[in-house]
Amino acid sequence: MNIALIGYGKMGKEIEKIALERGHTIALVIDIANAADLTAENLRTKKVDVAIEFTTPATAFGNYVVCFDANVPVVSGTTGWLEKFAEVKHWCDTQNKGFFYASNFSLGVNIFFAVNKRLAELMNAYPDYDVAIEEIHHTQKLDAPSGTAITLAQDIVAAIDRKKSWQLNDFTSTEELQITAKRLGKVPGTHTITYDSEVDSIEISHCAKSRKGFALGVVIAAEFMNKKTGLYGMNDLLGL
Repeated sequence: MNIALIGYGKMGKEIEKIALERGHTIALVIDIANAADLTAENLRTKKVDVAIEFTTPATAFGNYVVCFDANVPVVSGTTGWLEKFAEVKHWCDTQNKGFFYASNFSLGVNIFFAVNKRLAELMNAYPDYDVAIEEIHHTQKLDAPSGTAITLAQDIVAAIDRKKSWQLNDFTSTEELQITAKRLGKVPGTHTITYDSEVDSIEISHCAKSRKGFALGVVIAAEFMNKKTGLYGMNDLLGL
């Protein structure tokens, strides 16, 4: 499989390593220095099968459009661009483009998502417990809260009637789900959900040890998307 890597930071380099180990070819690498090389013509000339996109919230959507123009399916882990998600879905629904998005590609995190949903469903019946999220990432992470924290928060708000929305750091109402985002050192990613009452607390947490688990999930998603059209996520890949 010929892969285009759009974004060549630490995650991009880890993805490249795993892709090569699994027998794939890196046909095109796009980074800040050669961003102008990302064109539909280049993607077609390099016979790219799947593009893997890890860039910035400001550039992600434009990158998707270029790939769609070349009929190249996209696997993206960029967060912070979801106000454009409906447009991406429209491309997939009406023009048979292929797109795979996850806020987190780790198998463990996606199991954690499922546990979070179930726990929130149970805790909806117990209003004495307030719920909050804390996420910790390395200092180079550009967005806050993380896409993973947003996914966790959205699932909690959907399940718990007393929470109407989520809010980052500046809390004004008990109807807001509190997310605290910290940026410390080289932490790959830790997410903790706490239900707290006067008598006890319940806490679930996921702590990533390295980027390798994320990168492997990305490459497996790219393999899954080869020659596919439509909109997909980790639940489709893992059958959750």
